[in-house]
Amino acid sequence: MSPAVEIIDYQRFRPCVVGNARIEVLHTGMLWAEGPVWFADGQYLLWSDIPADRIYRWCEGGGVSVFRSPSNNANGNTRDRQGRLITCESGARRLTRTEYDGTITVLADQYRGRRLNSPNDVVVKSDDTIWFTDPDYGILSDYTGTKAESELGFRPVFRYDPKTGDLAIATDRMVRPNGLAFSPDESILYVADTGGSHQQGGPFHILAFDVVEGRTLANPRIFAKPDVGVSDGFRIDEDGNLWTSAGDGVHCFAPDGALIGKIRFPEVISNLTFGGVRRSRLFVTGASTLYSIFVGRRGIQTP
Repeated sequence: MSPAVEIIDYQRFRPCVVGNARIEVLHTGMLWAEGPVWFADGQYLLWSDIPADRIYRWCEGGGVSVFRSPSNNANGNTRDRQGRLITCESGARRLTRTEYDGTITVLADQYRGRRLNSPNDVVVKSDDTIWFTDPDYGILSDYTGTKAESELGFRPVFRYDPKTGDLAIATDRMVRPNGLAFSPDESILYVADTGGSHQQGGPFHILAFDVVEGRTLANPRIFAKPDVGVSDGFRIDEDGNLWTSAGDGVHCFAPDGALIGKIRFPEVISNLTFGGVRRSRLFVTGASTLYSIFVGRRGIQTP
């Protein structure tokens, strides 16, 4: 077993890890890496370096290239059900879609006439709706965006319907919503609240919400909290386990919220995604480095 792996619950976590798998360094030298997204049809990964104002592309055997520069301080990325890139542009304070021909469509940049704060992370539901968090990290300084006052006055989770163009608030009762992911059956939406980053005594936990009629969120409760660092971004495997970034690596929580194991990395981790031929390769963005490691579970299917 790799020394990077810490098994806390043997019965539940041992099947999640591969005994002889090792951590690979795929690229390094970034300022703050984020938003990894896997393109299964092209067998490549995209991810953001927010302060460097770039989106990078990694391909097995093909190395790393710049996919987009400038990127408007792109942060979180995902794909819609048609395989198009969906991006949270922290600097431009908008949510965008990259079309098949490479043109960029603005999906949302304001709510009731007021500019968004700085979209952060994003997921797409099976009904094509796009759910994204809108904290204010990109307007707190000029490092990951442009310093400005919030026009909204709150930090919500939004639900965007591309069929109608409707942008609705799913919840506005979090301090600073960050990473988010649906359970395999989409009955639960997990959302990280990292409000403690800029508020003394603020939260550093993952909340679970019931998804009501596929549209609204109810019954918020604390699902889990890393014992080291912050849960920034996370993804779910087919068994419903939640794999999240943390201060000492990647933490894995079972569907009941129990911490069952860790994979330790040499720096703070920001986000991750499943990819590879069988969706069993974990791609992990650290503060400065893109890593990967093969695991014993597959991520939820994405385009």
